[in-house]
Amino acid sequence: MSQDETSLSRRGLGRLGVAAATLAAFGAVEAKTSEPAAAQPTGGTIKVGILHSLSGTMAISETTLKDVMLMLIEQQNAKGGLLGKKLEAVVVDPASNWPLFAEKARQLISVDKVAAVFGCWTSVSRKSVLPVFEELNNILFYPVQYEGQECSRNVFYTGAAPNQQAIPAVDYLRNESKVKRWVLAGTDYVYPRTTNQILEAYLKSLGVAQDDIMINYTPFGHSDWQNIVASIKNFGSAGKKTAVVSTINGDANVPFYKELGNQGIKATDIPVVAFSVGEEELAGIDTKPLIGHLAAWNYFESVETPQNRKFVATWKKFTKNPKRTTNDPMEAHYIGFNMWIKAVEKAGTTDPDAVIDAAIGVAVPNLSGGYAAMMPNHHITKPVLIGEIQGNGQFSIVSQTPGLVVAQEWSPYVADTKDLIGDWRAPMRCGAFNVKTGTCTAGKKV
Repeated sequence: MSQDETSLSRRGLGRLGVAAATLAAFGAVEAKTSEPAAAQPTGGTIKVGILHSLSGTMAISETTLKDVMLMLIEQQNAKGGLLGKKLEAVVVDPASNWPLFAEKARQLISVDKVAAVFGCWTSVSRKSVLPVFEELNNILFYPVQYEGQECSRNVFYTGAAPNQQAIPAVDYLRNESKVKRWVLAGTDYVYPRTTNQILEAYLKSLGVAQDDIMINYTPFGHSDWQNIVASIKNFGSAGKKTAVVSTINGDANVPFYKELGNQGIKATDIPVVAFSVGEEELAGIDTKPLIGHLAAWNYFESVETPQNRKFVATWKKFTKNPKRTTNDPMEAHYIGFNMWIKAVEKAGTTDPDAVIDAAIGVAVPNLSGGYAAMMPNHHITKPVLIGEIQGNGQFSIVSQTPGLVVAQEWSPYVADTKDLIGDWRAPMRCGAFNVKTGTCTAGKKV
C-alpha cells in the first residue's frame, strides 16, 4: 500500500481531493436557530478584531495582514455590510510580544466585543491567545502555515498544515534535486521545533541517516549568520546533495539570505526551501544572488488566474502603492474572511457557537482558480505550490499539486499523534479523537 493509500485508510475521511468531493463527503451543516449570544451586535456595527504585530521583529510580515483585512472589510461594507450592519475594524498592536497577544485578545473580546478575530503569525503567539479564545468562546482565524498538532474548536486554521507545505517541499527536493543531506534551520520557538520534529521523523521513515540531518535554531531577530552559514556550507561538502529546509521567521531572514550570497552559496549548490519567506520578505532583499532558491506555499502573487489578477490590482489600488506585493497569508485571510462572512450569513447571527457549526462545509474561491473548503477539523483544503525566487522578487512556480490537499491536523509520523483525528461535527465534537481506542483524548466540547 502506498503512503497516500495508508493515510487515506487510517484517516477515514481521506486527505486528498477536490473541494466538491470533500463537501459531498460530510454534507451541509444546518445553521442554529438559537437566540444570539453576547457576541451578537447590538449597536450599528459588527466589530472585527485584527490582531497583528505592527512593531517589533514580526512587523515585517504582519503589517501587510492588517492592511489586507482593512481592504476586505472596506470591500464588504461597499457590498452592504453583513446582516444589515456595517463592519468595524478594531486594530490592536501586540508588538511581537507573545504575552501581549493574550492581553490584546482578551481586550478585543471582553472590552471591544468583537464578533471574531483575524490574527497572529507565529505559533507562539497563537499558543498565547488560544486559552483566551477557548475561555471566552470567541473565534480566531489563523492565516499562517504552522506545525499542526493542534485542533481547537475556537480556531479556524486557514494556513497550511505540515502535509500541505513542509512534507511536499521535502518530497520535491528528494525527487527533483536528489537531495540526500538535510539542514533543518529554524527560529527557536514552537513552529520550527515541532515542524522539524515531524520532518526528522519523516526523513528517517524514508531511510535518511541521523548523520545526514543537521538541525539548527536561532533566536528571533538573529543577525550574525556568518558562522552558521559557514557550518551549512561545510555540511554540504560531504559529497552528497544537500538542501536547507528553512523555518526561519521574521526579519532574521534578511541577514540570513544576505550571508548566503556573501559566502557564494547558490541554489545549484545548496538549495534553500523556505516556509516563511514570501514576496513581502523578499521586498527588502537583493534577490539576484538568491535566484533559484525556493519557497513552498499555497499561493504566490505570480499565479495566473483572473481571480488573482483582480485581487492584486485591487490591493495595489487600495494601498496606493504599485510596488506593494501580495503573499500567501494574505490569501489565507482572503479565504478565511469570506468563509466567516458565509458562515455568519448561514447562521443568521454572529453568535460564536452558531458560526462555528455553520462554518464546517463552507466553500469559497481561492486565488489559484479553485475552491477552499472548511473541513470538520477546522482546516481548509489547499493546493501546494513550489516557487523559485526570481530576480524581481517574485516566484516562478515550478511545481503544483494536481488537486487540493486535505490537512493532517495531527501528524502520522509522530508516535503520540499518529492515531488522532479532529472532527468538530456533532456528535463527535472532538479535537483529538483516537481512532484506535475510540476515545476523545482532548478538546471535547460538551
